Amino acid sequence: MRKTILVAIMTVATGLATTFGSVPAVAATPSAVAPSPGGAPNRYGLPDFSDLVEQVGPAVVNISVVQKQRGNDEDIAGLSPDDPFYDFLRRFGVPLPGTPGQPGHGNRGPRISRGIGSGFVVSGDGYVLTNAHVVGEGESEVTVKLIDKREFKAKVVGTDKRTDIALLKIDATGLPTVRTGDPERARVGEWVIAVGSPFGFDNTVTAGIISAKARRLPDENYVPFLQTDVAINPGNSGGPLFNLNGEVIGINSQIYSRSGGFMGISFAIPIDVALKVKEQIVKYGRVQRGKLGVTIQGLDKDLAQSFGLSEPRGALVSNVEADSPADKAGVKAGDVVLAVDGVRVEDSGDLPRIIGDKRPGTSVKLEIWRDGKSRTVTTTLGEMRSETVAEPSGGAPRGEDAGGKLGLTGRALTAEEASQLGVRGGVVVERASGPAAQAGLQAGDVILALNNQPVTSLQALRQLVEKAGNRFALLAQRGNARIFVPIRIK
Repeated sequence: MRKTILVAIMTVATGLATTFGSVPAVAATPSAVAPSPGGAPNRYGLPDFSDLVEQVGPAVVNISVVQKQRGNDEDIAGLSPDDPFYDFLRRFGVPLPGTPGQPGHGNRGPRISRGIGSGFVVSGDGYVLTNAHVVGEGESEVTVKLIDKREFKAKVVGTDKRTDIALLKIDATGLPTVRTGDPERARVGEWVIAVGSPFGFDNTVTAGIISAKARRLPDENYVPFLQTDVAINPGNSGGPLFNLNGEVIGINSQIYSRSGGFMGISFAIPIDVALKVKEQIVKYGRVQRGKLGVTIQGLDKDLAQSFGLSEPRGALVSNVEADSPADKAGVKAGDVVLAVDGVRVEDSGDLPRIIGDKRPGTSVKLEIWRDGKSRTVTTTLGEMRSETVAEPSGGAPRGEDAGGKLGLTGRALTAEEASQLGVRGGVVVERASGPAAQAGLQAGDVILALNNQPVTSLQALRQLVEKAGNRFALLAQRGNARIFVPIRIK
């Protein structure tokens, strides 16, 4: 395994080097597992999970995947250097075909990549849930092995990369199935157990507690992860996370690690998210999500105050796609989306999930904040293909300005530049210092508006800065992204 000093969010399937209110209940079949409450203290006062494991174990499966990939000089015997078994075998001096000095070194033809993961049966007629990164991309041969050692070739019915969910189908009936619980009712601090195949060791059980709920991970806008301290390792991917009632509340998916192994922070996809994906794959053959057509960013305290909000909540619209549902509803850059159909948007990450959960063609009511007051607009959602979310306001791209007290020098956009950007005008930052530099503005940024008032020239910018006082928000463009930047003059 490659060593790194960086902490990384890692998926935990072994072998394959892949890129990447209420809960709808799964109908319990006659063979569904129906455990009594688990984790009852033993005579030493410690929780005992043995009865619970006995009851839920039969519905958990081992998944093995064989995939053809282009080889290179680093790949050996079907193992990538990222595979934990690679490092294990190398440390113990096992000769490996494909390594320097061994037969097969330098072979650049197709190679066989083998991976393992976990999954669980959700219906007695053979539907199995796991992670999309377990089955990989392209042509794969997927085998599902039950606890009684029976093996079945599985068909990949469908995958959804955005949530990392895959649905498999095996030719079997009368299978033991899991029961599903409600992740919303799960409490931080409660006991949970994971069953899976870490490093290929079938039906391994690990236990811990829920550490946090609704975690947002980098580049993840559709999954409010459950964070646990349950030991999750390569091969656990796709396996179930059970509460003490024997109900699946999550699918183990990722770990936070320096080494690629367990370090006490693991993440599970809430089961309600997975079941919605399953239902759409079965019904429509793919996952369909609603699209609003906006680029959004988060609100910190300074930005919220700049827009007249009493608290930093909602999703700040930094750009509206032309002819999109948002555009047709009259949504503008600088609006803050506070709710969708009465459901509050607490932070920017909530909006993609709320909109994405709705079917294309659905009519929605948006509560937006504009010019110091709330208003409601209605629109019909399109179908989302690649929704764009800007970086949070506390992150990289921040702001622009060209007034004297801002510490900026700049120039007006030429007519050609304005046409290329699709705007009426703006100010190009040439040098930033003082408050502008502290806000993160850089040469080349383009200032388009101040407190939602368009900036069409240097003179217009100076006048707006003088009227704005010591705290305001700039709309800036850097590359293809637009973002609001809070400015504070001390």
